[in-house]
Amino acid sequence: MIESAKIESPVAETPRPEPERKVETASRLISLDAFRGLVMILMLAEQMRLPEVARAFPHSAVWRFIAFNTEHVEWQGCSLHDLIQPGFSFLVGAALPFSIASRKMKGQTFGPMLGHAVWRALLLISLGIFLRSLSAPQTYFTFEDTLTQIGLGYVFLFLLGFSRPRTQVITLVLILICFWAAFALFPAPSPQFDYARVGVSQNWSHNYTGFLSHWNKNSNLSWAFDVWFLNLFPREQPFVFNEGGWSTLSFIPTLGTMILGLLAGEWLKGKGSKKQKLRGLVIAGTGLLLLGLVCQWVGICPIVKRVWTSSYTLYSGGCVVLILAGFYTLIEWKGWRRWAFPLVVVGLNSIAVYVMSWTMSRFFSNAFNRHIGRAISAMAGPTFQPVLNGFAVILIFWFILFWMYHRKIFLRI
Repeated sequence: MIESAKIESPVAETPRPEPERKVETASRLISLDAFRGLVMILMLAEQMRLPEVARAFPHSAVWRFIAFNTEHVEWQGCSLHDLIQPGFSFLVGAALPFSIASRKMKGQTFGPMLGHAVWRALLLISLGIFLRSLSAPQTYFTFEDTLTQIGLGYVFLFLLGFSRPRTQVITLVLILICFWAAFALFPAPSPQFDYARVGVSQNWSHNYTGFLSHWNKNSNLSWAFDVWFLNLFPREQPFVFNEGGWSTLSFIPTLGTMILGLLAGEWLKGKGSKKQKLRGLVIAGTGLLLLGLVCQWVGICPIVKRVWTSSYTLYSGGCVVLILAGFYTLIEWKGWRRWAFPLVVVGLNSIAVYVMSWTMSRFFSNAFNRHIGRAISAMAGPTFQPVLNGFAVILIFWFILFWMYHRKIFLRI
């Protein structure tokens, strides 16, 4: 439902704060909006096709670094690009305590808020499926999309928002342990397993041996679940495997990432000093990051985003918390806010950006190429043309979002 053309994202509960409304402004963290804006810009940066450009400079360490951090790792590990989805999911949780407090101040009771949470979850799931179906001849039922994954866990997150932090921590620990145990207890692929049948080379360098083989691509618990679950829906062809190894069950540890955000939001909403809050973020972020690395180093659980392993939840959660600590330092503690304005414009309309990236990117990219592509190619050369083309699309999106910001139009689900 759209009211007065003003919608807000599930990670941006209120439109931009106005100076004269001091109570709302004081309770709002601009650092969360700016961080959310960075996450969406990193997502839009795919339009610049930097990994393709990097292949033209195979001996450049700088371009190898850029390429690594602007695309997903093949299996084990984590790049900056791999932090986009956990960053977005984390910020959903971080915004929730502020949202609940705001709604309570407006006199809303638990029942209507729960109904709204259920409606939001269903809408996110449906929107994720809709966007993934844009190029399909029929509805493409898939549940690994970022919005769908958030939607699947959102009602549980909302209910946890009314519990004590201790309950939230216990729930997080149980999710991580049980998800790990489920993979560990599921039969590992045998030496005779036909990897080619599930789109994986038999000698793929990322195939684990021994205990870690429980997390091999398209031969693990999540893959087996999807072979059953996704074939319950009408499909062009029976589901056999996901080419990238993405899976539906990742919504469970994604909920763990959102709980980390919920805990961070509760911490930042508390009455401690800014210095204390910053110290807590740094300690928590460092601890989570190290714990995730230890799980991988000792051979308990690999850091794999595509199935969102428990160690990946810890490691990526630690990275996200530390990035948030950086934003909090500059914006809330130091009070340096002007530099973040371009990010805030994007962060306040995160759902709008997400939908635009799926529905409008190709249109603007083709239009740019059609009208000035030759001139750009002549000046920058064919190697860098995709970079300028993608940057132009991002710039167009930003001006659209700036117009929405100026008009106080925010996407609200």
